[in-house]
Amino acid sequence: MATFHFDLVSPEKLAFSGEVDQVDIPGVEGDFGVLAGHAPVVAAIRPGILTVTAGGRHEKIIVLGGLAEVSENGLTVLADVATSLAELDRVQFAATISEMEEGLKEHEGDELDQAIERLDHFKSIQHQLNSTAMH
Repeated sequence: MATFHFDLVSPEKLAFSGEVDQVDIPGVEGDFGVLAGHAPVVAAIRPGILTVTAGGRHEKIIVLGGLAEVSENGLTVLADVATSLAELDRVQFAATISEMEEGLKEHEGDELDQAIERLDHFKSIQHQLNSTAMH
């Protein structure tokens, strides 16, 4: 399988850089996979789990929004937050969801809609983390 260069960058760090076989990205308009030779595209990403496949290994990384750009140089994802599953504190993640649920009372109108949407994304990530397919 042909490989391509992939960089995953967050404000805190370069979370991943290297040659990969495939990257599956949680896009705002739907999840999509990138392989070598993919057409150039820029897409917004939603909070979710990004999967990097290289050499038969799959690495799952939680991203909390950002942008993905496919170019002739490969794929670059600029993520608001990028945390590998190995680094994730699941107890803290669950506590964050609880805090978000409590915080819904403080919002109304469009702000409430946005808060609910973000909460739904976090709950979706939590559901994926707890599913047997992730282990």
